[in-house]
Amino acid sequence: MRMRGREVFYPVGWDDNGLPTERRAQNYFGVRCDPGLPYQPGLELPDPPAGGRSRPAEQVPVSRRNFTELCQQLTAADEAAFAEAWQRLGLSVDWDISYRTIDRRAQEISQRVFLADLARGDAYQAEGPALWDVTFGTAVAQAETEDRDLPGSYVRLAFTAGEAGAGAGALTVATTRPELLPGCVALVAHPDDERYAGRFGSTVTSPLFGVPVPVLAHRLAEPGKGTGIAMVCTFGDLTDVTWWRDLQLETRPVIGRDGRLRPEPPAGISSAAGRAAYAELAGQTARAARRRIVELLGAAGALRGDPEHIVHPVKFYEKGDLPLEIVTTRQWYIRNGSRDPALREKLLARGRELAWHPAHMRSRFENWVDGLTGDWLVSRQRYAGVPVPVWYPVAAGGTPDRSHPIAPADADLPVDPTADVPPGYRADQRNAPGGFAADPDVLDTWATSSLTPQIAAGWSTGDDVFAQVFPMDLRPQAHEIIRTWLFYTLLRGQAEEDALPWRHAAISGWILDPDRKKMSKSAGNVVTPADFLRDYGADALRYWASSARLGVDTAFEPAQLKVGRRLAVKILNASRFVLGFEPPPAAAGDLPGVTEPIDRALLRQLAAVTAQCTGALEAYDHAVALAQAERFFWSFCDDYLELVKSRAYGERGAAAAASAVTTLREALSAVLRLLAPFLPFVTEEAWSWWRAGSVHRAAWPDPAALLALAGPGGTGAGGTGPGGTAALDAAAAAIGAVRRAKSRARLPMKATVSQLILTAPQEQLDALDAAAPDVSAAGHVAAITLRPLAGIDPVHEVVL
Repeated sequence: MRMRGREVFYPVGWDDNGLPTERRAQNYFGVRCDPGLPYQPGLELPDPPAGGRSRPAEQVPVSRRNFTELCQQLTAADEAAFAEAWQRLGLSVDWDISYRTIDRRAQEISQRVFLADLARGDAYQAEGPALWDVTFGTAVAQAETEDRDLPGSYVRLAFTAGEAGAGAGALTVATTRPELLPGCVALVAHPDDERYAGRFGSTVTSPLFGVPVPVLAHRLAEPGKGTGIAMVCTFGDLTDVTWWRDLQLETRPVIGRDGRLRPEPPAGISSAAGRAAYAELAGQTARAARRRIVELLGAAGALRGDPEHIVHPVKFYEKGDLPLEIVTTRQWYIRNGSRDPALREKLLARGRELAWHPAHMRSRFENWVDGLTGDWLVSRQRYAGVPVPVWYPVAAGGTPDRSHPIAPADADLPVDPTADVPPGYRADQRNAPGGFAADPDVLDTWATSSLTPQIAAGWSTGDDVFAQVFPMDLRPQAHEIIRTWLFYTLLRGQAEEDALPWRHAAISGWILDPDRKKMSKSAGNVVTPADFLRDYGADALRYWASSARLGVDTAFEPAQLKVGRRLAVKILNASRFVLGFEPPPAAAGDLPGVTEPIDRALLRQLAAVTAQCTGALEAYDHAVALAQAERFFWSFCDDYLELVKSRAYGERGAAAAASAVTTLREALSAVLRLLAPFLPFVTEEAWSWWRAGSVHRAAWPDPAALLALAGPGGTGAGGTGPGGTAALDAAAAAIGAVRRAKSRARLPMKATVSQLILTAPQEQLDALDAAAPDVSAAGHVAAITLRPLAGIDPVHEVVL
């Protein structure tokens, strides 16, 4: 786009906000955050022991502000390393313009938009079940989860009829989470399941704990799964949440935020036997409690058959190590259309308005929007993020009134409520009756990353760039974060600007290892580029990456780097060869005429390739553009250079030489520019040998100018008239046949060919006749014989 005269806004963005940053700081420095500790200026940490301090008990506790500073210190070092690698790779970002997702401007904009959401009613607090990651100790959003297959077991246990005792009316439930039995609030079957039609509305009693629970009907129950009747616990999974909400069931939480069963039994367990059974489980991890309750159920005679071992999908936070739990907490949410059909339709309409590359990726977006089950949970119980910018008045009894948040003045943004004081209060009123209390949470990293267009362009900060660049042209990203980065950014653009944030979305795939598995740090199969940059060069690595099609997962193939390096070396060698010919003198500043059929054909082919590359890049199909340019370049080197070499040296006179040299130089100029976006270093080097300025600021090749230099088109692009391409095609085929014959005979390429006989339709003979002098010179052919025969493909006979 720069080469086509555009001014490009392409800042470098650093995503240095989020839970992985905290984990990395904890492991790197051997610390853990304790918000209750005071800030220590100039904090000095002891060297961690060999192997680090992986266990919290071994880590040094530090204040929240100290911990945040350590996170920023570490990301600054990481960013410097990334910058060095990206500069070696030749990323054409504007290094003078950068933004971060945690710096002051990002915090100001993120908090300003959150407060705007709050004022509109789009942001709200709610107490209820939330996905909870035990690893990080925080709530997470639906979009940040993934399924991982784990081994498990179906355990079949019997609920007795009535309030006590066994009998024919017992109901058997199959569950993979028997440890949640203390929190069971209902049994649910499908309303059309005849096995349970007579039981809906009745009551059964839970084994071990003796708690009466109702038998109810719901459409989400699966008759073919397990025994067809499910245990509803608060909460085992998201379906439990749906049943709990739809059927207005009680809440009996069992799992705490630490992933262990709570110390006290949930409401409903009142019998001594039930409380004694729960005491066997209290304080244990979910996994340990699962094993123990199976033993207790077996001893009580409540099991039906042996456990059935299975492998099933279990939800994890995408960066977590332990399965997610669902715990009841009070969190901040932003409306995302999950419960608002009008907003949902607006978002779907925006998705249809967006140009997707490739087009089929739009279905992922639509499937995600249609499948939303809850609003966007944006608060996190962490430390090194953008603070939720509100305080709460503290009632006379000392309890914060979370239903009446206190917002900061806009001019005071960004704020840290744990350190700053809200308008109208004094610092000594913090946490005091009649005073204020800070919201302790930070915003989800996506709540800030969803505003990268606004942050990059300085929205609401007095920077006039925003008006010039918003909405932007392109969002490049991978397919797995369509549900997060793309969706959330589109949501914020709809709310704040009533517009798409960009017109195009280029969706890339994953990088796979040689075994076709996704590369990830957690899997340990990541390959860093440093060695490959050293051994093959940046252009070779860029060649491999640029060959990957949008929307397609691509395996990392070191062999492709060798191909890329070979191409880079060939560009240098071909450029050196072409530039070895002195440019012919020009009359009145004009280029000498291109008069030879092969030269005109080459320029016409190049014009077509340039148009194809331009169209592909306009459609954000970079892999096709590279393939077209590369294919032409190799043909140019393998065929055209060899065909015109003798003529360029002047063996057929000055006019014929001038035609060849002019074509060689003009073709080289265009090819270097076509390949410049993909192999920027080698093309810049070759360009510098004969042109002023940078190839990356040179004008993109113009097909019309190439056609004008080629002259009139005769009988069309494939014809034999002046400027047609058939002469070059015929010459390339003939010289290829000569090379193959010499190779089979194990003769040097300079060996003389007594006769080249071409049997073909007349138009093919005319094409080769126009190129005959160049073919004879390049192939050392003494005589060319043309034999017309209609209706056959050209046949070359080489007489050595």
